[in-house]
Amino acid sequence: MHILFDHSVPAPLLPFLIGHGVTEARHRGWDRLSNGDLLAEAERAGFEVFVTADKNIRYQQNLVGRKIAILVLSTPRWPVVRLHVAKIAQAVNSMTPGSFLEIELPFPV
Repeated sequence: MHILFDHSVPAPLLPFLIGHGVTEARHRGWDRLSNGDLLAEAERAGFEVFVTADKNIRYQQNLVGRKIAILVLSTPRWPVVRLHVAKIAQAVNSMTPGSFLEIELPFPV
């Protein structure tokens, strides 16, 4: 799958998404776009999955009819994210066009 990381997603996650092409929004110059414009550009460019830690995206954007799947991480903090890389990879692998999934990444106790 062709995956786009929002600016909020920690870059060290990238190598754990084996078998996928991952691009960071900032590498496309898209890190300053609003979420709506970013999703539109991502769809036009053929991205299949958008990964973000912006939990408000579902409330700020009309996601009906979107072709791109959206995966929301509950936190962007790498020390927490790295504990859940297998869970995130599994979620990415299960995404279908237009789907939305928010995954909880619990903080260690």
